[in-house]
Amino acid sequence: MIFITVNFNLRLIKMVNKPIYLAASLLAILSVIASGASANNNVFAQSDEVQATIVPGASTLTDTAYSPNPIQAKVGQEVKWTNEDSAMHTVTSGTVGAADAGKAFDSGLQGPNALTAKGKTFEHKFDAAGEFPYHCTLHPAMVGKVIVS
Repeated sequence: MIFITVNFNLRLIKMVNKPIYLAASLLAILSVIASGASANNNVFAQSDEVQATIVPGASTLTDTAYSPNPIQAKVGQEVKWTNEDSAMHTVTSGTVGAADAGKAFDSGLQGPNALTAKGKTFEHKFDAAGEFPYHCTLHPAMVGKVIVS
């Protein structure tokens, strides 16, 4: 008789809790799906672009003229510099006066990539790991670095 009562009570608990169990299971499944979608945004859908700016008043600055400095990027990412200053600037690879200055990338002084005014942008994709110094040819004290891993 005790066995029948216990067995009946367990069945009753399972029946009463079945809708709660189903709802909790559904919520658990949905939360796993939502977490996975969120994780996909952060891990797999990594932005192909890193934002950087030339700060206002940059021509009178040194290693704080470009922000952030250094720029952290991954191999295959593009860095996009936006001129937020009222003066014209360049983003030119290498160090000032070096023989290879401007060989890897250069926004130039004219053309569609030139950072001639506030709001203008220049982009460069980094296909290899390493440290890439850069500067402004018009204001040689303005220096920055891109670290690509």
